[in-house]
Amino acid sequence: MASESIAQSIWQARRRQAALGLRRFSGNRSALAGSLILLALLLVALLAPWLAPGDYNAQDLGRTLLAPSAQYWLGTDELGRDILARLIHGTRLTLYIAVLCALIVAPVGLLVGVAAGYFGGWTDRVLMRVVDVFLAFPGLILALAFSAALGPGIENAVLAISLAAWPPIARLARAETLSIRNADYISAARLLGASHLRLIVRHIMPLCLPSVVVRVTLNMAAIVLAAAGLGFLGLGAQPPSPEWGAMLASGREYGLTAWWVAAAPGCAILLASLAFNLFGDGLRDALDPRHD
Repeated sequence: MASESIAQSIWQARRRQAALGLRRFSGNRSALAGSLILLALLLVALLAPWLAPGDYNAQDLGRTLLAPSAQYWLGTDELGRDILARLIHGTRLTLYIAVLCALIVAPVGLLVGVAAGYFGGWTDRVLMRVVDVFLAFPGLILALAFSAALGPGIENAVLAISLAAWPPIARLARAETLSIRNADYISAARLLGASHLRLIVRHIMPLCLPSVVVRVTLNMAAIVLAAAGLGFLGLGAQPPSPEWGAMLASGREYGLTAWWVAAAPGCAILLASLAFNLFGDGLRDALDPRHD
C-alpha cells in the first residue's frame, strides 16, 4: 500500500539518521566517558558478590570508623562495616531504582502524551490539566510527599519518584505527536481504513520513542539524586540496606571526625549522576536532526 511504502521510506531515513547519530556519538568524548562510567557501574552491580571484599553487612565494633588503609580501602563505618563492600552492593540498588523508574516513567508518559496529542479536544485538555497539576510542584518535593504517604521502602520510593517524573515525558510526547499526526502518510493510512490503535502503535509511537528515550536518559541523573535524597531522609531504602543515600545519612554525624564515611557514598552519587548527564547529553546531540 502507498501508506506502507511511505512509512518504509521514513524508517529507512530514520536508520540512516541513526547511523549518523552513532558516528556523532562516538566522536563525543564526554558522551563516551559517561558511557564507560555507566558500563563500569553496570559491571560492578552484576559482579558485586565477587568484587566486594567480604560481607557488606558484617558488623565488628572493634573496627569502627577505621580510616582508609590497605586492608579497608575506603575505611569502615560506625558499626565496623567495610564501606567499599557496602558501596559496591549499593550500586545494585541505585541502578535498580533508576532502571525501574525509567521502565515505569517512559511508557506512562509516552501513552499519556500520545493520547493527548492524537485525539486532541477534551482528551487533550483533561490529560494536560492533570500534567499541569503535577508540574506545579517541584519534582523532589512531590516525590517526598508521595513517599511519605506510601511509607518508607525501595518499592514505594520507586513508585513515588515515578509519579513525580512522568509529566515532562508526557509533554514531550504530546509535542512530538502534534507534529506527526497531520503528516501525509498518517492521513493516507487513515483514508485506507487504519484504526486509531494501529496509527498510534505502528506509526506515531515509534517516531516519538527516540525523543522520549533521550529525555528519560537525561532524567536518570535526577532519579538517582531523588532516590539518594529519599534514602538520606529515611523515606527510601531502610537500614541496614547499603543504599548510597542511606549511607550518606549515617555518615553525616561523623563529617568532622570520620569524613570518609560520608565522602564515599557522596562521591558515588556524584559519579553516577555525572555519567548519566554526560551520556544523555551525547545521546541528545547524536539524535538531534539539526546537529551540524
